[in-house]
Amino acid sequence: MSMEILKKADPQIYEATIGELRRQNDKLELIASENFPSSAVIETLGNVMNNKYAEGYPGNRYYGGCEWVDVAENLARERASKLFFGAEYVNVQPHSGSQANMAIYFTLINPGDTVLGLDLSHGGHLTHGSKVNFSGKMYNFFAYQVRKEDGRVDIDQARELAKKHKPKMISIGASAYSRDWDYPAFRKIADEVGAFLWADIAHTAGLIVAGELNNPMPHCHVVTTTTHKTLRGPRGGMILMGKDFDNPFGVVAPKSGRVKKMGELLDSQIIPGIQGGPLMHVVAAKAVAFKEALDPSFTTYAKQVKANAKALCEALIGHGFQVVSGGTDNHLMLIDLRNKKINGKQAQLALDEANITTNKNAVPYDTESPLLTSGLRLGSPALTTRGFKESEFKLIAKWINEVISDPENEGVRKKVKGEIGELTKRFPLYPEFLRGLA
Repeated sequence: MSMEILKKADPQIYEATIGELRRQNDKLELIASENFPSSAVIETLGNVMNNKYAEGYPGNRYYGGCEWVDVAENLARERASKLFFGAEYVNVQPHSGSQANMAIYFTLINPGDTVLGLDLSHGGHLTHGSKVNFSGKMYNFFAYQVRKEDGRVDIDQARELAKKHKPKMISIGASAYSRDWDYPAFRKIADEVGAFLWADIAHTAGLIVAGELNNPMPHCHVVTTTTHKTLRGPRGGMILMGKDFDNPFGVVAPKSGRVKKMGELLDSQIIPGIQGGPLMHVVAAKAVAFKEALDPSFTTYAKQVKANAKALCEALIGHGFQVVSGGTDNHLMLIDLRNKKINGKQAQLALDEANITTNKNAVPYDTESPLLTSGLRLGSPALTTRGFKESEFKLIAKWINEVISDPENEGVRKKVKGEIGELTKRFPLYPEFLRGLA
């Protein structure tokens, strides 16, 4: 990737971009929601499809000149459908996972309706009912939690809450939960109370399509995801349904009187409901990423993501760290630092100075404030993309232990940073981008 034009046009943004490239290359990226998309995806994000307004959908746009962006969006939809087990409905236009989720709320339920979702402080997501988010402000949320004794979702509590509060929708999904989900059990609860069941698989989509985690598509009315994280594509969102179905609200087509499909209502909610023109360069990059995910090599990658997460988790437990739920089924783990006498913020800052990038995170039944937290969330997708295997992740666990065991020791951080520098040289990130830089 040549940035000579940018270098001349805006030296400050050029320097910031190069600085970020070097940061990603020199540090160990353990933030569970981040990944490194391919050079092909990066190149697509900077192409001329950025220039095209394309409000509407392929074959039915508000603007002319959409013949080539139609090709890109159709490829994205077709590939996503194949990737997600033949999904009958796909919308690739959401700018983010949060906007995909907003479309679900605005389509399936009404403001003030009751929703049941996983507690944010127990691994849930902001858009699943947090009081500072639109979801918690507009809807009446009740939260199920994880059990204190084993850190796993309390399905019995979820059932009791559903029976008591009769939610219109139940959400499944998390941003800091390391175990797989029992989708049939949640569907049974939803059916018992007459609720829609929605799965937000933003974190785990790549592992699901590779067959490494349970598949929500046959069990949930609707599914949302991001296209980065474990799918390793551009930043964006997507909505899917395994089976489209007639909407139960009585919404009909104005001329024919035909009952509209739920997919039609979701399409209308994205545009004109909450978005305008789609970001066609991002839609095209999604298509590229889906093509990559359909290749058998992606399954190999997903298996390695899980293996690496397990290796890191077990090594940290060996160093005396407490892992919420005692292990991981997916790509991440949540570390409870309270036995290490350090809070999440302190640990994050100390590790960052040693070139290990993490994020502080609340743990279930946390005793610290959300600004400090008692935990760290760690994930394996990004470093797996760089080629790291189990042996490297065991080494990372050793470094994490060294830094957190003596967080004020600058000498320890400097030593670890130097050792990390030697390791990252063996796994260069975007070498074609780095080539020629001073």
